[in-house]
Amino acid sequence: MKKKSWMMLLTLVLVIGTVLAGCGSAKETATTDSGTKTEEGTKDNGAAAEPTADLAADQTLHLNLSAEPPTLDPAQAQDSQSNTALRFMYEGLATIGADGQPKEGAASSWDISEDGKKYTFHMREGATWSNGDPVTANDFVYAWQRVLSPQTTPAPVYAYQLYYIKGAEAYNTGKEKDFANVGIKAVDEKTLEVELTNPTPYFLGLTSFYTYYPVHKASVEADQAWAADPAKMVTNGPFTLTSWTPGSELQWTKNDKYWDAANIKLTNVTASIVNSGATETASYQGGEIDYAGAPTGEIPTDQIQPLSQQMKDEFKLTDIASTYYYEFNNKVEPFNNEKIRKAFAMAINRQELITNVTKAGQTPAFGFVPTSVAGLNNEKFRQTYPDSGYFKEDATEAKKLLEEGMKEAGYTTLPPITLLYNTSENHQKLALAVADMWEKTLGVTVQTKNEEWSVFLESKKTGNYQIARSGWTADYDDPMTFLDMFKTNGGNNTAFFSNAEYDKLIDEAYKGGNDPEKRMKDLAAAEKILIQDQMAIMPVYYYTQASLTKPYLKGVTTDFSGAINFTRAYLENH
Repeated sequence: MKKKSWMMLLTLVLVIGTVLAGCGSAKETATTDSGTKTEEGTKDNGAAAEPTADLAADQTLHLNLSAEPPTLDPAQAQDSQSNTALRFMYEGLATIGADGQPKEGAASSWDISEDGKKYTFHMREGATWSNGDPVTANDFVYAWQRVLSPQTTPAPVYAYQLYYIKGAEAYNTGKEKDFANVGIKAVDEKTLEVELTNPTPYFLGLTSFYTYYPVHKASVEADQAWAADPAKMVTNGPFTLTSWTPGSELQWTKNDKYWDAANIKLTNVTASIVNSGATETASYQGGEIDYAGAPTGEIPTDQIQPLSQQMKDEFKLTDIASTYYYEFNNKVEPFNNEKIRKAFAMAINRQELITNVTKAGQTPAFGFVPTSVAGLNNEKFRQTYPDSGYFKEDATEAKKLLEEGMKEAGYTTLPPITLLYNTSENHQKLALAVADMWEKTLGVTVQTKNEEWSVFLESKKTGNYQIARSGWTADYDDPMTFLDMFKTNGGNNTAFFSNAEYDKLIDEAYKGGNDPEKRMKDLAAAEKILIQDQMAIMPVYYYTQASLTKPYLKGVTTDFSGAINFTRAYLENH
């Protein structure tokens, strides 16, 4: 058995199975007893309770996605839309239950070593791919090696999520050539052994994240375009993708070969692709879709308050582990100057934006880690390390810093500046309001520009922007999921921020599993560098999530981060 202190630390961690994620978001607005083997069988696994009312004859769920998934390859996914789609189709070693805790998934049990560094996963008997092939330990080895391999193109941006594994970073960066020296080993077809560099209390939950999903080797190697063609996708989750009409619709069908198919009530899922919150909301009110709003789509800001009154039994507004921010490109003019970045961040009024533009009760953000993310001793990280000291909104100081920054950079006038955002009515409203504040406070004219989701992601990835709208949602319930992304050359570091002390603090926090208090102090010190010292990004607010759910749609679960699980949902007669 593991030590009691380790057990207590593990139970503090709630990890999402999607990210919506950590992942970059297009929207506006755990554990079984560690160290012991879990019992074989079809446990709760986060499934909805058995229906108590009659099921509707037609078990087809209708949704809308506000943007098309850029990819359905788990190794390449990095955003909330891809996550939503992939969650229907794949299952990791663990999955996340309705209580936010990791439950058995493709693995029916696991053992954790006394020192917390070795995990032995036992593959579920009877788990198969959608073509009938058994799901084996080798499928996970293949998938994880593919994520880490320097030869994989494009290079997976989320490869660093596997760096907890011994030798993974060295192999991914080319310092280690032999994958046999990475701590990932199929002992046999039913046993996967994973060795970590340091104890990582949230690792078990990470195995539910899409970068850790298995892929079907024969299908991947048969056709480079396998992830774009439903006929060539072989998956291990509750549903299979049966139709994908780009720009229009995706359709999934229940996978009868899924090991827990008996508890999957939906037979079909249809998701339209409409990038308009007004249209999505109208479709919901007209009975065309069963769910509207975040995280799959959005409700227009000017409809949030009326709908909360008119449809109060169907409307829900919740705090989630997600931050809305603007990203400065730290490598391009004029935002390669620290004082200019600070001036822009201090020159807006966040509460006015929330009250008059977003209208969804968000909390102004002066840090990057949201208020709902866990810290130590049953406290939230923000309770122990408030963000109030990082900076203040101050028009006078902002003007002074802008003047000093322009002098340092040799500007008599600023170069033309454009604020980039992904196409969304709500993003547009906020961008225009922020640009107006910058003009009134700093006398700076900022143009706004929108791009379709996949194009927008590419622009950020390649650095083809000056300021860009961003959103980040927790991949697991720990500050690290927000802060490690800004390590030098990190796959999701599209601010192109680089600071040696910051990197050192993050590395120390990675190693800090045996000293949780020091680990949190290191993370807080890193956030101070990111925001107070360097202002690499400009926090705007901590998200709330507005949604509408039909009364007859049951069994939908949402975790602390806002990630939503429809896989155990069902429709009652109505």
